[in-house]
This record gives sequence, C-alpha cells and structure tokens, in this order.
Amino acid sequence: QVQVVESGGGLVQPGGSLRLSCTASGTIGSRNTMGWYRQAPGKQRDLVASITSITTGSRTNYADAVKGQFTISRDNAKNTVYLQMNSLKPEDTAVYYCNFWDWSSSSSFWGQGTQVTVSS
Repeated sequence: QVQVVESGGGLVQPGGSLRLSCTASGTIGSRNTMGWYRQAPGKQRDLVASITSITTGSRTNYADAVKGQFTISRDNAKNTVYLQMNSLKPEDTAVYYCNFWDWSSSSSFWGQGTQVTVSS
C-alpha cells in the first residue's frame, strides 16, 4: 500500500505564489502517476495537473485553467511531486489533494489535502 502526504498550502494574496509538495511512501511501482486535484466548497474534485513516470521518461498534463500558471514536477528519488503555483487568483482557492495511481495494481491513493486560500 501507499501513503500520500501533502504540504505547502496556506494563505496568499492574489498574484502570489505557493509550492505544494506531496510525498508517497510504501510500495512504489515503476509505472505510476502522481497528480494534483482541487476541490472548492460545493464543487467536485477536479484534476489540476499530473505527471506519469515510466521507463522512458515522464509525461505531464494540465487542466486548461492552469496551463502556463502552474508547473508540476517530481523527484523520483524522494517519491515526491511538486506543484509550483504562480499568479494565483481567488478562484484558485480550494483544498488541494495529491493522488497516487499505480498502473500495475490499478490502485489509487489520496492524501488528506492541504488548504490554499487566495485572498486580499
């Protein structure tokens, strides 16, 4: 099994930046996807960005709303994924969750979430 823990959320003014971190521990498969999702009050949980690690490299994808604004990266040695969030807007306010998907076992694991609040 895999444990997923996020950190780095907080209160930031519009236009500011935050970097979220997510670390996975346990049985880590060679082919896996780590992604960031967010959920605002009263709304569904939506994908923000994801990064897939395979033998030949990594693949990333972003929600249209954050392309050019957020950047996802990972450190495989630390089993850690980062989300660099720039030019933050009030509509980015949400609980941000990290997800780990193992392709071999078709298993998904969620972190507890970290609150990001963008407000003046």
